[in-house]
Amino acid sequence: MKKYLFLVGLMVFLFRPAHIATAQNLETFEEKVTEFTLDNGLHFIIIERPVAPVVSFVTFANVGGVDEPMGNSGISHIFEHMVFKGTKTIGTTDYEKEIAAIEKQDEYYRLWLEESYKPNPDQNLLEEYWNQFNSYQAEAKQYVVSNEFTQIIEQNGGSGLNAFTSSDATGYFYSLPENRAELWFSLESDRFRNPVFREFYEEKDVIYEERRMRTDSNPFGRLLEEFVAVAYSAHPYGNPVVGWPSDIEATTIQDTERFFKTFYSPSNLTIAIAGDVDPDEMRELADIYFGSIPKGPEPPKLFVKEPAQRGERRFIIREQSQPIFIAGYHTVGMGHEDYAPLQLLGSIISDGRTSRLYRRMVEEEQSVLAVQAVNGFPGERYPSLFVTFAVPNQGVSMEDIEATIEEEIQKVKDGDITQEELDRVLTNARANQIRGLNSNFGLALGFAQNHAQTGSWKNAFTSIQKLEAVTLEDLQRVANQYLVKRNRTVGMIQSEETTVADAD
Repeated sequence: MKKYLFLVGLMVFLFRPAHIATAQNLETFEEKVTEFTLDNGLHFIIIERPVAPVVSFVTFANVGGVDEPMGNSGISHIFEHMVFKGTKTIGTTDYEKEIAAIEKQDEYYRLWLEESYKPNPDQNLLEEYWNQFNSYQAEAKQYVVSNEFTQIIEQNGGSGLNAFTSSDATGYFYSLPENRAELWFSLESDRFRNPVFREFYEEKDVIYEERRMRTDSNPFGRLLEEFVAVAYSAHPYGNPVVGWPSDIEATTIQDTERFFKTFYSPSNLTIAIAGDVDPDEMRELADIYFGSIPKGPEPPKLFVKEPAQRGERRFIIREQSQPIFIAGYHTVGMGHEDYAPLQLLGSIISDGRTSRLYRRMVEEEQSVLAVQAVNGFPGERYPSLFVTFAVPNQGVSMEDIEATIEEEIQKVKDGDITQEELDRVLTNARANQIRGLNSNFGLALGFAQNHAQTGSWKNAFTSIQKLEAVTLEDLQRVANQYLVKRNRTVGMIQSEETTVADAD
């Protein structure tokens, strides 16, 4: 049971949209924030927070799984791994010889790939190409200084070195002592000016293993991947962020370099720095280290719109596993006026021990181990989904789980919701969002995300205002408008021993 409760916690984390806001007034932060844009379009946000001699740095790229070319799902995540491999001067003993071997390695991999996808591949050619690929991979390997980038940061007191890739964005972050700020400018500008795709195919093996752990060997992961693929017909939100296995295999160094040049132009990056820093010094260092990076083309826009769903979609995965239920309704993106009431609706239904679904299904009826409802999955930049999921207790049917959740949603549609419930979730929202401002990292990530995706870091403060403007009538209206059967996708994992009528 502990294993599944952990996975439920992971699911809640994955579903929870990342917003930062505060009850503190905007004017207070305006005094602490300096922002500027370099001539190449790279935007910086400097947040003075002299509580300790430590600085958090966030590089926020406004590119994620939703932006990936057809046939290259997972490439955002692949590139994320690559920028930890070093540069032309870090991570190698002889860059010129290494890059020559890397280029030949990728050439033979592409030849092998093209031959292997032919209807009748030439086995002799396949063997020749693969042997050449392995030979050049081994040659390139001998010049690699493993983990040198990471070691430099750790040797200088760095901490929290990590990154994330989501459907909407990619982020890179770590902290350093304030007297090592120039080191960050040097390292960060170098790895986004001169990325080297070393150990590329070895790293793809690491990504395959991540996929196996998070998706193939994880019941939640398998269900989620199937769920978004069924829920979306046209929009790339239907693709897994980690990538489809065949796309991971087919993605080459050449593909990834093209992706980098397309989406990592300075104008598509936002850098936020929070801590004990001097804004004038940060501006000077930004000009020195980032100012000469070429402007680059504007990334392509995504114009795909998910067509209106013509009717309910349902699927069942039958396997030896913990049963899980999930349902999702197509809703709106973060820029829509209905996003805030849908957020609050999810909280009223399922957040906390006093929420409707928790009180009824976990405490009173004891029908589930966990239940959750949330808006904004798998992303927020584009219209996404209002999702409910539940992990039933032994002997509880999926029909009962689904019926109970529908009953509670119907109550909201009928207007059976109180101001006390709304006030409770608003109070929790304020508290949660204020906590996001208690760390340098929380500030930097929140401000960078808001600038990149809404146009201004100041919008970090408007999200709470939008929530506070929501009325009971708004909640009832969005429930009736969006949470309707024809707009729904339902999925479940059923234990193989359980007999349930197949879905249409």
